Amino acid sequence: MKIFSKEQIYAGDKLTSERQKISSVELMERAGVQIFNWMHLRMQGAQVPIHIFCGIGNNGGDGLVIARHLIIHGYNVKTYIVDYSNKRSDDFLAHYERLKGVTKSWPEPIHAVGDFPEIGPKDIIVDAIFGIGLNRPVSNWVKELFMHFRKSKAFTLAVDVPSGLFTDKAVENENDVVWAGFTLSFASPKLIFFLPDTAKYTAQWEILDIGLDPEFLLTTETEAEFIGKAEVLPNYMPRERFSHKGDFGHALIIGGSYGKIGAVTLTARATLSAGAGLVTTLIPKCGYNAMQASFPEAMVITDSDEEKITKINYNIEPTVIAFGIGAGTDEQTIKAFETFLKANKAPLVIDADGLNMLSKKKNLLKYLPENSILTPHPKELERLIGVWKDDFQKLDKVKAFTKKYKVILIIKGAYSITVFNDKLFVNSTGNPGLATAGSGDVLTGIITGLLAQGYHPSVAAIFGTYLHGKSADFAAMELGFQSLIASHIIEFLGDAFLDLFKAPEAPTQPETSAPKEKTKKKTK
Repeated sequence: MKIFSKEQIYAGDKLTSERQKISSVELMERAGVQIFNWMHLRMQGAQVPIHIFCGIGNNGGDGLVIARHLIIHGYNVKTYIVDYSNKRSDDFLAHYERLKGVTKSWPEPIHAVGDFPEIGPKDIIVDAIFGIGLNRPVSNWVKELFMHFRKSKAFTLAVDVPSGLFTDKAVENENDVVWAGFTLSFASPKLIFFLPDTAKYTAQWEILDIGLDPEFLLTTETEAEFIGKAEVLPNYMPRERFSHKGDFGHALIIGGSYGKIGAVTLTARATLSAGAGLVTTLIPKCGYNAMQASFPEAMVITDSDEEKITKINYNIEPTVIAFGIGAGTDEQTIKAFETFLKANKAPLVIDADGLNMLSKKKNLLKYLPENSILTPHPKELERLIGVWKDDFQKLDKVKAFTKKYKVILIIKGAYSITVFNDKLFVNSTGNPGLATAGSGDVLTGIITGLLAQGYHPSVAAIFGTYLHGKSADFAAMELGFQSLIASHIIEFLGDAFLDLFKAPEAPTQPETSAPKEKTKKKTK
């Protein structure tokens, strides 16, 4: 699913109005009706007090449409105009007049703290104050209104985005933003729903189709995409009946040190489970018996040193190499890594201590093969690119880093983001159970296994991240978050593959549409 920027959404609105020969007022009506439909379907006429707070721009206009249709259907609605400026958008004014035609209770203006209404904890707040166009700091008394919402403990539904959030920069204070229980966003998710600094402002979100021009949606290139089953399935490569293990590549896993052979074992198991034809591990001598006993499917090469990697010598021709898992950062290991990098031509996946070695000796980055895949956790990423002040600066730094060294980097997190060629691919799968030792080693293995089979590095990174999260989702359904360990991700990887071919479940909730105003019910 494409993640459109605010500029693209504005362009799409304009193009839709032109091509469908409807006014922006009618497009706003369409958007507001979709939110009304969503609420009406769930509330079924329940007489819970609904407080709709409207700004004086187009987001406020959406709120007025919602208020009008809720009033028509007999809901207990109170509408407020948050009067933060003397300017009003034309579409807001048009829908203000329409609202006046269905109620004798005109919206109440709010100019200051003293105008704030009483809101009960069982009430509902609809936040339609600011939309994606916000580009300046919010007035202090409006921030107080946001705090008033939170103190009420009422359920808060945000229109398009929680008010106070910018779509392209961070906020300075968490009290400057509405904390929404749910956000209904138009046409496309917003990137801020997936970033650690800003995702917390909406507990849940859903996308509503407001009928933007199909050609615009199909042909417009976006900087970011939200990756689900529909996006990864076209990249799946089926197996031929007469294929054999040599058709699916030979992966070499280099790593391990005394006490950390388990990390290499996890990566090797995940590599083979993801579909690689052959897996060989290159580990210190201390890990030989453990590897052969715990994972007999893997072949083993050992270093001459008992406890660490000191030389990287092998007599195979690997299709792909994963390096760094559990390797430690001993000087001899770093020196061996440097010698290896200068001679290596095979595709690389680098994780864990391999990343730490690159951070210690950044001159080694220039030896990485093009489209090498790096999989850092937050602290490893910080060592690579430096400290960032917010998520937007982090993304800028990562894009600059990947462009400079021609690599692919996965920013691991609740929504892992693969960065490739200045594009962001936001993963949709995964859960808090992945916050466990070894889950990153498994991700490295899944990606390595896909690379071994001939997937393009960018596809291997995106697809591998998706499968990793999906496996954990299946595991969590059986085991819960707390009991999920890295081995379980591998055990459920087959379920993640099989799920690719399951048809989506039929929708259980029918669409509704708002009636015309001439059939309106009287307000009770």
